[in-house]
Amino acid sequence: MKRKVTSMLAIIILATSALIGQGYKIGDIADDFKLKNVDGKMVSMADFADAIGFIVIFTCNHCPFSVAYEDRIIDLDKKYKTQGFPVIAINPNDPEVVAADSYENMIKRASEKAFTFPYLFDEGQKVYPKFGATRTPHVYILHKESGKYIVKYIGAIDDNDQDADKVKKRYIELAVDALLKGEQIANTETKAIGCGIKKKK
Repeated sequence: MKRKVTSMLAIIILATSALIGQGYKIGDIADDFKLKNVDGKMVSMADFADAIGFIVIFTCNHCPFSVAYEDRIIDLDKKYKTQGFPVIAINPNDPEVVAADSYENMIKRASEKAFTFPYLFDEGQKVYPKFGATRTPHVYILHKESGKYIVKYIGAIDDNDQDADKVKKRYIELAVDALLKGEQIANTETKAIGCGIKKKK
């Protein structure tokens, strides 16, 4: 009987540990990263000396949801990087699973769309699991406090992935605007809608 109880406790502990390890939660400190940009340079958050926060978006080339949001992501970067919240886009997909998401194709896509933000390659897929990203696109808004990057929002870009003209709630804008005003974010988490991140099985 004791062995059964011990086994059950072990299972519960393992399950709890698995849940804890699913990525950042609101209020967590996010680790910096150093990933290759489409211009060949390595980029980290520490490189942005004037930034007071970041809009980190896990996205990719092939996913129709990501493609639908590209212009909106460019607009977000143009609007907020001058206010201290630049966009950093990260491709989390394994190119051996989806060839369209190779580094070479990232360079082409960034050029075609004239991306105004860094588009980084998560080579070896080491960064997205830390964040807990599961979709493309999947957004994490970070706010720099006492030199640390605090997670303030996790989820979707807005409430309409199909039609930018029919958006009613612009989640990222609402969150960043609140942070810029020193106010609490009303809705800190939403459900990310998009393609599942591609990794080897």
